[in-house]
Amino acid sequence: MTGPASPAPASAPAAPAAAQPSPVPCGADPLDHPDPQRAGDAAATETLLRAYVRETGTGVPVGGRVLRLDLPLSGLTLHVPVRYRSAAGWHRFGRARVSAFEPGGNGSSSGDLPADAALVAAALIRESTLGRGHPPHLGTDAVGRVLNSARRTAVHLERRRAEPADAAGPTPFLDAEQALLLGHPFHPAPKSREEASDAELAAYSPELRGAFPLHWFAAHPDTVVGEDADGRPVAGLLRALAAGPGGPDVPDGMVPVPVHPWQAREVTGRPEVAALLDAGLLRPLGPAGPAWYPTSSVRTVHRPDAAAMLKLSLGMRITNSRRNNLRGEMRLGVRAARLLAAPDGPGAWLRAEHPEFGILRDFAWVSVGTEGPETGLETALRDNPFRGDAGDADGTGDALCVAGLLAERTGPGDGSPPPYRAALCAAVARTARAHGVSTAEASARWLARYLDVLAVPLIRLQARHGLALEPHHQNTLVALDADGLPAAGWYRDSQGYYLTASRAAALERLLPGVTDGVELVFDDAFVDERVAYYLGVNNLLGLVGAFGALGLADEEALLRVLRGALERLRAAEPGAAGLLGMLLDAPVLRCKGNYLTCVDGLDELVGDVHTQSVYIDLPNPLAEVQR
Repeated sequence: MTGPASPAPASAPAAPAAAQPSPVPCGADPLDHPDPQRAGDAAATETLLRAYVRETGTGVPVGGRVLRLDLPLSGLTLHVPVRYRSAAGWHRFGRARVSAFEPGGNGSSSGDLPADAALVAAALIRESTLGRGHPPHLGTDAVGRVLNSARRTAVHLERRRAEPADAAGPTPFLDAEQALLLGHPFHPAPKSREEASDAELAAYSPELRGAFPLHWFAAHPDTVVGEDADGRPVAGLLRALAAGPGGPDVPDGMVPVPVHPWQAREVTGRPEVAALLDAGLLRPLGPAGPAWYPTSSVRTVHRPDAAAMLKLSLGMRITNSRRNNLRGEMRLGVRAARLLAAPDGPGAWLRAEHPEFGILRDFAWVSVGTEGPETGLETALRDNPFRGDAGDADGTGDALCVAGLLAERTGPGDGSPPPYRAALCAAVARTARAHGVSTAEASARWLARYLDVLAVPLIRLQARHGLALEPHHQNTLVALDADGLPAAGWYRDSQGYYLTASRAAALERLLPGVTDGVELVFDDAFVDERVAYYLGVNNLLGLVGAFGALGLADEEALLRVLRGALERLRAAEPGAAGLLGMLLDAPVLRCKGNYLTCVDGLDELVGDVHTQSVYIDLPNPLAEVQR
């Protein structure tokens, strides 16, 4: 579970932004540059700047003017053309230029030299590192991750531009999982993947339409640990996954254990695993079976015909964290699955009240090694309703990761823009045609329907049962109807469960032991703060910002739609008063600072939930807009 507020100041004081006195031409979108290296560099620079201005509280001038960033600790000033200013922070920038810093400068210079991602990252991160009281060399790791991400992004663009215009993933579900070519819009290094070779990443990256067979080990039953939520022994589930043509040759009496192929190479050097191998209690079987496809998280893999998705442990550092599965998190997933399955519990209520919304359970987990720390062989099993043999029958086959739906595309490589800047643009165009309305009106209807199928069920689940989730864009899925409008929604992720302290006793009576030995119960105010970030800032305000940045609608109009829906829900759900009061009325909202977390070198998956990440105060646009 990622979380919460650092006790340290969120950022050093930011120099004020100054706009040129007159608009400047922005020219062609840098994302569409014919050279994929230039386009990838532009994407990396833009997401870095977007995260920096958000987390330092730097004002951004209106589109067509220049953002001036004075960086006295680096002796530089950056001049960044603003292509679009977003109320929700999803700004679009042109190519930055750099000049020598002049104290008291009036901001009239447009910059002397072009500034690429390497220069922008070095200057900004040095300013933040020194401003936060760290020695300057501690910023080099963050700079390296920004450049690694820029390089990976360029590879993604080059590979995709070489595809036929109508190329797509094996299924709509996988196509959306593979759509995040540029990555998280508010992260300084969204595509950083260190420690793997280009050849390995070609197979392991969803953006490159990677696919690979699982690497299998055979483990003695006495060394296998795990849990399940619904009475199906984990060993039997694994044997079913391993069975079939081309599957691993599992010795009699042994249990097949799947591992990510990169992880299989890495874990053999761990003392706990080496000891099991030496004792013959663990045997490597090698790669076998059909190909699995990495989803947008990289470590979770999908096969259209499999009964479960697999969340594999992956010690590779991706963005800010090594993605090793922790047994405590996997226990939390199974505990939540049991709670959702309890008669008359939150799952039954959700199915009755909101049949259009579902939670994908991490219903089982397995590992090898009965004592000591994690061995790196931990795998969680997740519900998979998105199967080729079931999708047409139940309407779930076209479920789309929301992050993939919003993911920006670049042009085809000739300098021209793409037909649609994101899949969301195509969906809204479909709605406008079907309903005979403008793009702006279609956007408002799309947002209203999205709130009905996804946000309202989540808020009511917390209000009625105290069960709260972390529904950021990558953790949420929607299915679209024939008119392009959201028709169903899902949540996924075993890490993101919170139970409010005020409801813990009631759920403990419903399912005795549900809170034992897992980090699940938190103060109500803390839960409201986290949900206000994940659902409010990241998901809903992020969606509004995407609509604006993609040129679909005016953000202020959509903020009024969002505010109106939340006000109606506040009147109907007294139990949501704390959360909705925060979203609607608080002048600032707590927001995870991906940039400052990267600068400080924190691993978001390690440590106490209250201090894993740096959090900042973000001005609340919902409190500023009136219906």
